[in-house]
Amino acid sequence: MAIKTPVCEFGKKAENFELKSTENKLVSLKDIKGKNGTLIMFICNHCKYVNALIKNIVEDCKKLNSYGINSVAICSNDPINYPEDSYENMIKFAVKHEFNFPYLIDETQDIAKKYDAVCTPDFFGYDRNFSLQYRGRIRELKELKPVGSGNSDLFLAMKQVAETGKGPEEQFPSMGCGIKWSSN
Repeated sequence: MAIKTPVCEFGKKAENFELKSTENKLVSLKDIKGKNGTLIMFICNHCKYVNALIKNIVEDCKKLNSYGINSVAICSNDPINYPEDSYENMIKFAVKHEFNFPYLIDETQDIAKKYDAVCTPDFFGYDRNFSLQYRGRIRELKELKPVGSGNSDLFLAMKQVAETGKGPEEQFPSMGCGIKWSSN
């Protein structure tokens, strides 16, 4: 069953983190800060919603980079019960889809909890001061197929953040598989 993200809490500050990337480097919030904003995405390897949108995600992140928006993806799923989301499989997933942004593992799931991430994909778009301006979908899906072509809701919202410092008033929630929490 699909879970929807809550409404954007405009102005909420990004939480700091330092997590290992699929390139075996520690990456912190300040390391990925964009000149005009930062996009933090909670994704995973096996979610059917992420897989339906991964091409759009990579394309949008590449385009947003030219607007001074840096992006990062974080996988917080429990790899014990969901081995498809293991660190080794994250590396393969990032290579397969030609990620142009760091892909980080949240082994303790503390970062997902600090962000109140609820599903994959869950997008958090921040302005240049790390104030939340967007928490919505990348684009509409129907039967796990992207609806429409052209620029996505995510791209247009983050482009607006880069240009004005503010996200759109109207935002549609992202929808996906719930984060797979560890039972420990």
